[in-house]
Amino acid sequence: MSVSTAASAQSVCSPLPVLGRDVTVPLVTGGEVTYAALDYAASAPALQRVWDDVAAYAPYYGSVHRGAGYLSQLSTDLFENARRTVAEFLDCRPDDQLVFTRSTTDSLNLLARALPADCQVFVFETEHHASLLPWQDARVTYLNAPRTPRQAVETLERALADRDPHGPALVCVTGASNVTGELWPVRQLAAAAHAHGARIVLDAAQLAPHHPVSVRDLDVDWVAFSGHKLYAPFGSGVLAGRADWLQAAEPYLAGGGASRKVTRREDGGVAVEWHESAARHEAGSPNVIGAYSIASACKALSEAGFDTLVARERHLIEKVRAGLAEVPEVRVLSLFGDDAPRVGVISFVVDGWNSSHFAAALSAEYGIGVRDGLFCAHPLVRTLLGSDPQTQGECGAPEAAPGEKSLNAIRVSFGAGTPDEHVERFVNAVRELVADGAKWTYRTEDGRCVPAV
Repeated sequence: MSVSTAASAQSVCSPLPVLGRDVTVPLVTGGEVTYAALDYAASAPALQRVWDDVAAYAPYYGSVHRGAGYLSQLSTDLFENARRTVAEFLDCRPDDQLVFTRSTTDSLNLLARALPADCQVFVFETEHHASLLPWQDARVTYLNAPRTPRQAVETLERALADRDPHGPALVCVTGASNVTGELWPVRQLAAAAHAHGARIVLDAAQLAPHHPVSVRDLDVDWVAFSGHKLYAPFGSGVLAGRADWLQAAEPYLAGGGASRKVTRREDGGVAVEWHESAARHEAGSPNVIGAYSIASACKALSEAGFDTLVARERHLIEKVRAGLAEVPEVRVLSLFGDDAPRVGVISFVVDGWNSSHFAAALSAEYGIGVRDGLFCAHPLVRTLLGSDPQTQGECGAPEAAPGEKSLNAIRVSFGAGTPDEHVERFVNAVRELVADGAKWTYRTEDGRCVPAV
């Protein structure tokens, strides 16, 4: 084996260090085991690099944009440098604005508040609720779930061709599904949107931790993502993109930091002049630690190299998919089919099992953390499971007791910090549970399956 080949093989086999990799948890059957965190799609663990950077900065924490003291000045520089680092990570255009928010949900609600009057929004029913629900005060057209990437583009083109060509329009689309992990044809959807005079916002919550996201290359108008899915779980998110709609909108939150000048009027009221920069939508004391942690994660992922990260993740995806394919009772959920490119997010159901029961057994008997439910993407999961997508349900809550037919699924998700052993233990646990059944008795408590004591 050559030196370069050996180095490549080593890079594929080495996860990035994350917090919690040595945590042990008790098993109901006795003893303890190292916890296998396979719920990255909900919240990824913090990178060790991010934690170390935050810990090193913490003694120097000060208020941002507020003080003349050394720590405030240092913190302000750190905050604005973080903005530049994240903009570079996203390959933003020179005139783009980058606003720090609380999450993807917060980012898309901010954009929804900034829509021009009479804006029409187009969104597929397959979106996560964070990108499905914020637009309800606008004229929304919900598009049916496509079954191929090409069909997604054709569906959008037909819908845009029928719209009022003179009014503003926005398309909202995910980059990678939080249910199936499948990659969406973002560049082609952006081209379709722009060809019909519409703009497009990319929900990159599940894409950015796994693949490079270039605003320029994808030609999207905005991109939104969350720190807690990008190995930086410190309460920050990002909305980056074109400044005009954001500058024209009233501030998302009214308060200090968003205002440039406040005076009393002769009628006794207050006159406000708002900032036109990103500060316009960052009222209050900014979450400098959250912003800095996102920037730290962006640097760590960039330095590791996405080519290496993507190759390693494909290696893990192949392990999981091959293992699940050997269990006839398992059905993996998919919109675009087995050959569709995807990130490390896989949802499935098991014949004869309530998904909550199965997930509870994985945790209690094997120390494996996955997720069960509808994953805050109810219409999509219900479509994939063959039910009415308008039926209501609670996020993550099973709808029947163990052993009864229930409309929910199991999701396993992983990323840059996942060791091979975790996915191997998961695949072996699935085989054992299907073949031998649970070793423990479970009951329903507050809508969830838990071990009986």
